[in-house]
Amino acid sequence: MKQQLVEHILRRLEKDEAELREDFNRDRSLPTRFTAIDDLFPDEIAKSIFSAFPKPSEMRFLNSFRERKYTSKSLDKFDPLISDATFAFQDERVIDAVTRITGHRDPVGDPSLYAGGISAMAKGHFLNPHIDNSHDYEQKNYRVLNLLYYCTPGWTPENGGNFELWDTEVTKPTEIVSCFNRLVLMETNERSWHSVNKVKADGLRCCVSNYYFSPHSPNGHETHHVTFFHARPEQKFRRLVTLADGYARTGMRKVLKKGLSKKDLFDAAAK
Repeated sequence: MKQQLVEHILRRLEKDEAELREDFNRDRSLPTRFTAIDDLFPDEIAKSIFSAFPKPSEMRFLNSFRERKYTSKSLDKFDPLISDATFAFQDERVIDAVTRITGHRDPVGDPSLYAGGISAMAKGHFLNPHIDNSHDYEQKNYRVLNLLYYCTPGWTPENGGNFELWDTEVTKPTEIVSCFNRLVLMETNERSWHSVNKVKADGLRCCVSNYYFSPHSPNGHETHHVTFFHARPEQKFRRLVTLADGYARTGMRKVLKKGLSKKDLFDAAAK
């Protein structure tokens, strides 16, 4: 099934390659370039991916002032379609197609899913504004692109749980609806603040996440930072807490290059 998914992705990206490249580079007065691709797969395949998602009880629950969501990298434990749908985006031909759209140099996939995997968000879940950690697990390559595929049928703007990109000061969001069968390509750099607003509806907002890395810094200079959280503009006290948390974890990372958190990687040998 993976190769079939790869072919669908390639056909969709190549169909509108010029338009997608223009949209990705369009001046939106944001520090983050992005584009959204709708109808990535035939509807029945997209619905099958959603149906194959594991139950929340089978996933890891993250619950803090930073975020609230279910996640997993243990794809070998689930319906094989979940693994196929995830790793289809790491096929070399797909990476090449994305490269032609975004212009990023020498990107590579993330077979360990250090930064990827699947997620599901229920009512009340959220992901506060943040910039992603700058490097891969081995601290060798820079993170340069996020690929976020949404597969919940019938998801509407009113449901919340929508993707957001922020201005440099994190004061005004640009909302991108996490609608069914949509792929968002987003560059990541030291100013690419992004978030997911609170889910307001019942049901699960499901996402397949992939990340590309590169030996070339997306910032034009060398930099190292952890995933650095902020808070929404109206959350003034939480902003103080998250900033203090971010600086503390950044300082710790300078001492312990791979941090203190539990190693959470996909076991390629189990695939």
